[in-house]
Amino acid sequence: MLLHLIAAFFAALGAAGIGLLLRFISGKRLPRWIIPVFAGLGMLGYQIYHEYSWFSHKQLQLPASAQVVSVEEGGAFWRPWTYVFPMTTAFSVVDRANLVTKQADDHRLVEFILYRFERQYVDQVSHQAWLMNCTTRERLPLVGEEREPRLEGMRSIEASDPLFQAVCSDS
Repeated sequence: MLLHLIAAFFAALGAAGIGLLLRFISGKRLPRWIIPVFAGLGMLGYQIYHEYSWFSHKQLQLPASAQVVSVEEGGAFWRPWTYVFPMTTAFSVVDRANLVTKQADDHRLVEFILYRFERQYVDQVSHQAWLMNCTTRERLPLVGEEREPRLEGMRSIEASDPLFQAVCSDS
């Protein structure tokens, strides 16, 4: 957080320098208020860049075996540009290196952990253990340290769903 504040300060300082240079080049015909306006635009530009690059930055921090299975985009009224160009606010990841595959009767069962990253003031990361039946395309949450199945949470999933493809693909 402190580093982003410092980066915003230097973006403002650099943009104010551009405003000062433009005022100097124009022979001081540009008004003095152009310098703080450029500083404000520099800070705003840095903040917008930081918000839109959050998702790609987080993806670079993930291990190579992690696969993004869902992305949530949204906007906010205090960021009117997000209605035209929505920004990523959350995404879910499956780490394919930690899949546990079991056979029960004729059913292929895969136990996995679904990680959810959410962009907030301080980034939030949550995880949930799941059991996927690749034969019937059903998933259900596993709760507690014993990872007991919660049957009332069972949901069907489409074969085209990225989560199903990430968990049940043979590769």
